[in-house]
Amino acid sequence: MFLFNTLRRRKEEFVPIDANNVRLYVCGPTVYDRAHLGNAKTSVVFDVFYRVLMNKYGKDKVTYVSNITDVDDKILNKHKETGKSIREITEQTYQWYIDDMAKLNVLSPNHRPRATEYINEMIEIVKLLLQNGHAYEAQGHVLFDVDSMKNYGFLSGRSMKEMLAGARIEVADYKKNPADFILWKPSDADQPGWDSPWGYGRPGWHLECSAMSSKLLGNSFDIHGGGSDLIFPHHENECAQSLCAFPNDSFAKYWMHGGMLMVDGVKMSKSLGNFYTVDQILEKHPAEALRLLFLTTHYHQPFNFTFDGLDLAKQNLDKFYNALLQVKDVALDENVKADSRIVEALEDDLNTPLALSYIHDLVNQLNKAETLEEKSKYKTLLLKSADLLGILWLDPEVWFKGEASGEAQEIEALIEQRATAKKNKDYALADKIRNDLKERGIVLEDGVNGTTWKKI
Repeated sequence: MFLFNTLRRRKEEFVPIDANNVRLYVCGPTVYDRAHLGNAKTSVVFDVFYRVLMNKYGKDKVTYVSNITDVDDKILNKHKETGKSIREITEQTYQWYIDDMAKLNVLSPNHRPRATEYINEMIEIVKLLLQNGHAYEAQGHVLFDVDSMKNYGFLSGRSMKEMLAGARIEVADYKKNPADFILWKPSDADQPGWDSPWGYGRPGWHLECSAMSSKLLGNSFDIHGGGSDLIFPHHENECAQSLCAFPNDSFAKYWMHGGMLMVDGVKMSKSLGNFYTVDQILEKHPAEALRLLFLTTHYHQPFNFTFDGLDLAKQNLDKFYNALLQVKDVALDENVKADSRIVEALEDDLNTPLALSYIHDLVNQLNKAETLEEKSKYKTLLLKSADLLGILWLDPEVWFKGEASGEAQEIEALIEQRATAKKNKDYALADKIRNDLKERGIVLEDGVNGTTWKKI
């Protein structure tokens, strides 16, 4: 397997630290508003990568962690704007995110930690940084001393001058260097906060991921991922504080970053009027078409969202599902595995465009198949290969009922989420999904061939 490693700016062979426990950490959303297209793209890309890792090393030998930031100034600002409690904002937004990702057929990671659950671990890291001479206290704050780390900036490859120019540096007279970043800051009585050796306060944004990855994956793990917009300052500062707190460890061995998301050729921005949330798109378009569209561009390259592209993805899915509809009664061949060409493409730095070209080829082969044996072979090849990409999860009849962007698709996605929850022994979530659907008049029936549903 090969990955483009941001750390060394080249494609490298992926060699896990421990092939029996391949560890992946991906920065998740800050829960203060609806998930936008950028959030969705990152989740879909690393969902495919998670599937590829499980296919290569085994489902029980991959540990995937993707966090939730539920303490942040953006959340505090939303509280001030709306008057809603911080808990109400984070709980509602968290559930929106979970629901949107389920519609996109994004598997649940092994762990989805919330920042507020790891405050003690964050405090311990700050203590270590102070002890190791990499942090200092100033006016109720604790800051990381960038001058104490000789190679600060190594991940992004930027000079100090470039970093100061390219970041939104908070100018403060208590900083030794304008680039010094906050590890812990004081909170007012009406702000979220926790008791600490430095007073009542809350952590800086960068500190959260260092604490959660260390606790759940260890101080040295395989892969850290996220959008390219996080390389600096977030991931740069994660590297700095983790390596300085745990100098005998290596933090992340490989760094994967997805390209910037644009809309109609320009950066997505509320000020430009081209900002879209996932739920806005799914009101009128199938979730699977959005997922497929994300995969048509290599994850490392800039991705350009257009509604024409979304329509084309829908047309391609119509073609795929029509081929499956013609063989709906043909049994799968359990001896057939995913197409080796597709596996090879995905193991070569997650080359989803190439993998999709082979999906098209399999669809053509399925349409040409004449014997029952050929139909079974190509149907199985198509579905098992598509599963690596997280597409073609619906029954073709459901797709063509015209309900693909509505209730039927949502129910199928929730059933998949419930199955994943049961696999992860999260029975509370599995029961919640069943009960929520029952309240809507939808009954789930578990059988040897999976879960079906019906309205009552």
